[in-house]
Parts: sequence; structure tokens; C-alpha cells
Amino acid sequence: MSSLTYDLTLAGLSVGSAAALTGIGLVVTYRATGVLNFAHGAIAMVCAYVLRQCVVEWGWPLWLGAVVTLLVLAPGLGVVLERFVFRPLAVLGGDPAQTLVASIGVFVLLVGGAALLWGQGARDDAPVLVPDEPWGQPAVVLVLAAGVAAVVRRTRFGRELRAVVDDRRLAVLGGVDADRVAATGWAFGSFTAGLTGVLLAPYVRLDPYGLSLLVMEVVAVAVAARMRSLPVAVVVALGIGVAQSQLTRLHPSGWAEPLLQAVGTNLFVVALLVAALVLPGVGERDALPRTATARVPTPPGAWIVVLVLFLLPLGLAGQDLHTAVQVPALAVILLSLVIVTGRGGQISLGQAAYAGLGALFTALLAAGRFPGLPALPELAALGVSVVLVAPLGLLTGWPAIGRRGLALALATFAVGVGVSRFVFAQPYATAGLTLGRPAGFDGDRAYYVLELLLLAVALLATHALRRGRTGRALAAMRDHERGAQAAGVRVPSLKLLAFVAGAALAALGGAMLGMGLRAFDAGAYDPVRGLLWFAAVVVLGADSTLGALAAAALLVGLDAGTRGGVAAALVGVLAILVGRFPGGPYEALRTTAEHLRLRRAPALTEAGRRARALLHAAEPQPARRAPTPTGATGVVRGANRAGATGSAAGHEHRDGEPRPEPRPTAAAPAATAPLLTARGLHVRYGGFTALDGVDLGLSPGRITAVVGPNGAGKSTLFHCLAGTLRPGRGTVRLGGRDITALSAQARTRLGIARTFQQLAVFPSLTVAENVRVGAEQGRVADPGAVERTLRLFGLDGPVRARPAASLPTGTLRRVELARVLAGSPRVLLLDEPAAGLDTAEVTALARVLKALAADGTALLVVEHDLDLVAGLADVVQVMTAGRIVASGPPGQVLDALDRGAGR
Repeated sequence: MSSLTYDLTLAGLSVGSAAALTGIGLVVTYRATGVLNFAHGAIAMVCAYVLRQCVVEWGWPLWLGAVVTLLVLAPGLGVVLERFVFRPLAVLGGDPAQTLVASIGVFVLLVGGAALLWGQGARDDAPVLVPDEPWGQPAVVLVLAAGVAAVVRRTRFGRELRAVVDDRRLAVLGGVDADRVAATGWAFGSFTAGLTGVLLAPYVRLDPYGLSLLVMEVVAVAVAARMRSLPVAVVVALGIGVAQSQLTRLHPSGWAEPLLQAVGTNLFVVALLVAALVLPGVGERDALPRTATARVPTPPGAWIVVLVLFLLPLGLAGQDLHTAVQVPALAVILLSLVIVTGRGGQISLGQAAYAGLGALFTALLAAGRFPGLPALPELAALGVSVVLVAPLGLLTGWPAIGRRGLALALATFAVGVGVSRFVFAQPYATAGLTLGRPAGFDGDRAYYVLELLLLAVALLATHALRRGRTGRALAAMRDHERGAQAAGVRVPSLKLLAFVAGAALAALGGAMLGMGLRAFDAGAYDPVRGLLWFAAVVVLGADSTLGALAAAALLVGLDAGTRGGVAAALVGVLAILVGRFPGGPYEALRTTAEHLRLRRAPALTEAGRRARALLHAAEPQPARRAPTPTGATGVVRGANRAGATGSAAGHEHRDGEPRPEPRPTAAAPAATAPLLTARGLHVRYGGFTALDGVDLGLSPGRITAVVGPNGAGKSTLFHCLAGTLRPGRGTVRLGGRDITALSAQARTRLGIARTFQQLAVFPSLTVAENVRVGAEQGRVADPGAVERTLRLFGLDGPVRARPAASLPTGTLRRVELARVLAGSPRVLLLDEPAAGLDTAEVTALARVLKALAADGTALLVVEHDLDLVAGLADVVQVMTAGRIVASGPPGQVLDALDRGAGR
């Protein structure tokens, strides 16, 4: 027994060594560049193929092939990727969305290119670089890990690497060549990927899909190491390898046998699921595909062309029609990504799993093998399978509530891999399954007609989720999640809705695809295909239903009409270039057309500009009228008309109406009972105390300003009141209700609204749609609230139909404030509302805020502009070191601050 344990341990160490190599490479690349290299497995696969080509096909000596592959090709590939793919993205701003899609694009491109060059069949003659001896591969890993640790800790490059990891911008200011560090990190990461590939190839299936996915499954060891600690990555990898090997000794009987066998052969997948779903997320920055402007409306003629193209296969016959049958089915699957990713802004790399479950459940239901349900006709089985799979969207929807960016990408990828390995690859679930077509639709032509009908249903469902109140809420969540929460959008519920609806559509498309192929083929729903589908939808316009239809036709048509892998290679190239046109090709064409029109626009000469100025000066001025009353409506309208035209204080409106004078501020309004109160708020970050027993009260009709130096705790107090941060101790009350534990969106619905220092508008929505989101998600059921708010802020003209992304800062401030006020808040929290505004716009803003206070709103302003505070606030609170150290009228408090600064 001891001999068996020893042998299995050595075998496990060999498997764990390959995983440790992957972990080392991923950690080094991530630490040097901040990129989780999804293409790591594809690089490993390409290097394994190249070594086989050199040694087996060309007859090179093994040592020469290894030198070329591992010391030239692998690091060279890493340098090329860093220089031409990821460095330009970093220069453009390092948008995590574009970086993630580009990384997946490299994966898809390499897999497609390998399929083109070497075919999709498996090879079993890969050369053995390191013999399968007990300590061969572990020794390689330990030496490599020790070398990396020594370099990081004892060399100048290691110090530069640590500096770049801690703060890249500060390191560059200190003279560190961050690009060289990043290129070195990519070169080393690609070297470890290549070494992993050539070590694994002789003992596993060498094909473009299998080896790439196998290497990516062990990303769990890097996640468990928090993408930072090399020793942890190595220990976890070796431990999982040994545990997986030892599990082969167990041979239970009964129902547990297939389950234990599945776990024993896929323990790294179990670790990936645990690491992605249970451990704290890695890379929590937003990594959501976004559009820079409102979605470009699709010309009606385009839909006519699409309709004709989708009807053309009805005139085909034979193999051509049998291939065309796959297009509507795949289009339905891709429409699920339009809902989840395009409209909801959520990363979903596991849609292939839901598509496969739809096909599998349909086959089981039709065969009478689904537990607890009788055999059903194929069409009924399809409908029931959609109903059964839809709730399973919670598998990815639930993690999405608390995760975003790379953490969400890993979670959805882990679910996809887990379903593939533990369901699709297990004989007990799929053995002997066939999948027929519904009665009356057995022929390809008849079945194609049925698919078109189901595709029409899917398009209607997608349209319903992309329009109206739900569609606007989804777009708001995609564009600015925190802003959507502040507008009252129930973000967690909306994320679950997006994933459940996406799972239902994917299941429908997967079942349609299985019926078209007349069989359940697990390979059709491989996780690698899920990555391909995701990349295809993103590069062709994630929020475009037309793009999803085009992607389906492209993927099926290219692979059917050419060699397999062409579609993947093309999508990979487009995904790599996604940083150049993040909104898809339609957005790129629209932007190019606008630039061309701007270049062709005639420009006035200097003499022409002088003549225009003289003509404007000669225009008669409207006669002044008496000032209007200084009620709230008049002040708001006057202030925002001024903001809309950009005129200076005291100038007339374009309609001739003079701007009302501001409300006198010499005497503060009479104090009333506080509406929003904070008592004894304490917040600590590690050993730092951000709030130390803060008390605050906001009364209706009064403007309270909070001032203080950076680090005083102003932002922390603001977040506690807004609901984006829960204090360690203390309470927040609205009236007599304790709201300390309520979320930001729940507080919005109770009448607490907020603005952001960095503008929280939804760039893909128009001005009117932005305001409508605030009204729909707030406490107001009045259908006229939106129009009144637009008129009050001077946004009821042509600007109402313009996308928010194309507007200047001053107008966007008014859009944000209009959206907030459309929900009729009782308390308004403003975080540096004057940031980015010029003098005229600040004056207009002050008038608006005074008008709101006159209408009975309780306002809190966190602001650095003391001149604005002096002319605006009724009460000033001064914060220092997490405490309120002074409070009173602005003249008294600010004068005291000036005297203190003078001393």
C-alpha cells in the first residue's frame, strides 16, 4: 500500500508541476501588466504543435526544436503580443473591457490558426522533452520558481517589477521603464506557457481545443494565489495534483461511482469553481463592454436585406440546406449574449453551457429519461427544457451580484467548464442519446421554417428587454452601475433577470442546434466555443441584434465554406482590434463618416468671422421686462436657461426673459427638525480611522456644506449617507426610520438622491432617456414629471434627443441633476457638484440649488470651492481627521478658517 501511495504521489507531483508552471506564468504576467492572460492555454498549444512539427515532421534534433520553440518562439510571441496588442490598449487608457476581449481574441485567433495549419484531429506522437521520471518535471518547476523568486527579490529588475505592481504611474515618474517590464513579463509568461504545452502534449490529447482548454482549467492555482504569490501557486498546484492522483485509489459502488470518478479526473475544475465562485474576486475593476454613444439605429433597409438572406436557404437543397439549418439556432444563442453582455453589460463566458443544457434536457425529455417527467413530444420537450434551464442562469447571475470585471469573467468561465466536464463529458448523462425533430418538421426545409419562427420569437423577446423601462434600466446598469443604483435601479434583481433571460434564450438556441444536427454533440457546446461566441458578439456590436445575426451567419458560413478555423481566426483578429472600435464596426463606420463630414465643413476666414461679429452686434436686443418672482420654478428655469446657453450672470435669455435674481442669503432659514440624521458614525479601514463618532443632521429647506482637507473623511461620510458604505458603528435615520442597513437603491426609493464627483450619466442613452430612468426608478408615478423636469433645466429642445456621451460637462451636470430631481427626492446629496464647471455654470448651479432648498429639499454639499460654499450654504460643517470640528453659519466658520490659516 505504501508503494502505491508513493507512486501515486509522484504521479500527482508530475501533473501538479505542469499546473504550477501555468500558475507561475499567469502570476508573473498579471503582476507585470495587470492582464489575466486568457490566451495562456492557446500559447501552450501552439508551442506543443511547433515542437512536434520541428521534430516529427521536419526531423530536427529534439534539443534544437526545444531551443527554437521555448527560447525563441514562446518569448517572442509574448513580446509581440505585448507590443502590438496590449501596449496600445494601455496607451489608450487601459480599459479592462478592451483588454479582456483582446486577450480572448488572441486565444480564439491562435486556436483558429492552429486548426487551419494542423487540422482539428488529435495527435498522439508529440515528442517527449522531459522523461516521465518521478522527479523530472517537479525539479524543473522548483528550479524555475526559485529562479523567479531570486530575480524578483534580489535584482534591479525585481525591484522595478515590484514598483510597477505597486503603482505603475509612480514607477514611470521614478524613471522605471514600465514598457520594458511589461514586455519581459509577457516574454516569461509565454515561455512558461510553451514549457507547459510541450511537457503535457505527450501525455494528453494534442488538438487545438483540448490542450488549450486543459491548460486554462488550471488557472485556479493562480486565482488561489490572488495573482500575487508564486509559492502559494506552486504549493496549491502540487497539492491538487497529488490529491487528484490519490483519488484514483477509491472505487465506490452505486450512484457515487460516476460522480467520484468525475471529480477524481477533474479536480482542477473543482478548484477553479471554488476559486472563482467562493474566494474574493480578482481584478474587480469594471470590465464591461460599453458603447461610447447611443446605439446607432439600424436602417430599415438593413432588416430587409437580413430577411432576404435568411429566406434564401429555403431555395437550397442537400448539404447546403443542412448547413444553413445551424444559422438560426446559433443566432438565438448569440441573442442571449446581446441581452446579458450587450444590454446588461455583464461578462458571460459560459453561455455554451446553457445552450448545451438546453439540447441535453430536450433529448432526455423526448427519450423519457429525465427524472420525474414522462416522455414528451420534441416540440413540448424543447419548451420544457427552456423552462428548466432558465433558473439555472442563477449559477452565473448570483456571482454577478457581487463581482465584476475579471472576477465575473472567471466565474462564468468556471461554470461553463464545470458543466462541460461534469455533465456533457459523463457517459451516465449522455450515453445513447439521440435528438429528433418535431413531428411535421423532419425535413431540412420544414425544420428551417420552424427555426425562423422560433428566431422571430427570440427577436421579439430581445426587443422587449432592450426597450421600455427595463431596457433603459439595463442600459443604465451597463453604462454606470453605481449611477444606476443611485437612480433607484434594483441592480441585483436586474442582473439576475439578465442572466436568467440569457440562459433561457441560450437553451432555446442550443436545443434548436441539437435538433438540426439530429444528435446531442458535446463538442458543439465546448467552453472554447463559448469564448468564440462571446468574442464574435462583442466585435460585431454587443448591443446589436443585427450584429448577432451577422455573427451567426459568419461563423457557420465561413467554417462550412472553407477549412475549419477560418471563422475563429477572423473573429480573433477583430477582437484583437476591438480597442480601435469598441462599439463594433457600425460605430466605427459612423465615427469615420462624422470625421469626414467635419473635415469637409467650410470654415470662415478671419474677415468672415469679423463680419459675423459685426452682424451679431447690430441685432436689436429685446426690451427688458420686470424680474419674475423668485420662486423655485422661476429660479430653476432661469438658472438652467443660463446654463444651456452658457451666458454670463445677468445676461438675458434667448427668448428675452431676464434671469431672476438669486434668493438673498444674509439670513439662514429657520431651523426645522432634521429629516436625515447620522449619529455616532464610525468607519475604519485597516488601522486607519476614517470616521470617528460623526453626528450630522440635514433639515428640509437648508443647505448644509461639508468642507475639510483631503483625507478628512468627507467622502466616507457621504458614502455612509448615500448607502454605498455601511458604517462599523452608528446609525443613519430618515425621519424616524433606521436605514443604516439599506442599500443605495433602496434609499433612493425612499427619497434620498445623490450626484457624483465624476459624472454619473448613462452615455448610451439620450438626455430624455437619462431623465426618464430617474423618474421610472424613483418615487414618482406622474407621467408628466419627465417633461416638466426637462423644461425646468432647459433640456426640452433638440438636446433632449442627443446621446449623453456627446455633450459638454456643464450640460451633463444639468442632465445628472435633472435625472436626480425627476424622482422627486426629499434629500439631495451632492459630491463636489461644481467640479469641471466654469464661472457662469457655477453661478447657474448655485441658483438651482437655492431654488431646491426653497422648495423644501434638504441638501448636503461636499465641496472644495469655498467661494461657492460661502454664497450657497446655510450651515457649514468642518471635518478633520474623521471628526466634525466646527459648525455654524458660513461667514462665521469660513472666517475662522481663514484666520486659522493666516496664523
